Amino acid sequence: MKYKIFPIGDNALTIEFGNVISAKHHNLVLKLAAYFEQNAFQGFVEFVPAYASFACFYDVRIVRKNFSNFATAFDAVKNFTENALQNLDDFEETKPRLLEIPICFGEEFALDLDSVATMKNLTAKQVTEIFLARTYRVYMLGFLPGFAYMGEIDERIAAPRKRSPRLKVPKGSVGIAGRQTGIYSLASPGGWQIIGRTNVELFTPERDAPTFLKAGDNVKFYKAIF
Repeated sequence: MKYKIFPIGDNALTIEFGNVISAKHHNLVLKLAAYFEQNAFQGFVEFVPAYASFACFYDVRIVRKNFSNFATAFDAVKNFTENALQNLDDFEETKPRLLEIPICFGEEFALDLDSVATMKNLTAKQVTEIFLARTYRVYMLGFLPGFAYMGEIDERIAAPRKRSPRLKVPKGSVGIAGRQTGIYSLASPGGWQIIGRTNVELFTPERDAPTFLKAGDNVKFYKAIF
């Protein structure tokens, strides 16, 4: 297993397994996340899983107090992380959830569907059928609270980001950017190619678990009419 560990600021470190979208790398990230959930060290604050990397945030004061045999808090957490990596092969990761999400391809919601179809020499119906045929893995959350980066889109409908981002993309918009798809959890500026919209609430801050999706989930879209 190849990886790099490096600090990000004075209270976090990152473990990087690569720099490409890869289910293999992401499985390592998810295993490490599950390991930290069950074996948190004193001073652990939170972790942030991404495509092929894993960030661990910690309280420097508490780590220094409890692991004073290390020169720095970073050294202590790095040692804990390396020990975790050595034990990942024997660690059972959590079975991913499969979540079904409705998507409406109505003209008022699918702002870029026709242009994506033209770009790819397909009909709009073909684009939607290809999109619905796959199950997408949630690789990470970011950009907006609850915004899930998912992949991978079928190469036949992969489309680049727009050259000029919209000033406001409606909440619930489902977009394509390269081989990724994502749902705008809130209204926001954005440059993804919008092919439809969902009515699922992806971010509810008043709940104990404020985000509907999490890294490792599988998402299956189905056609709906709103």
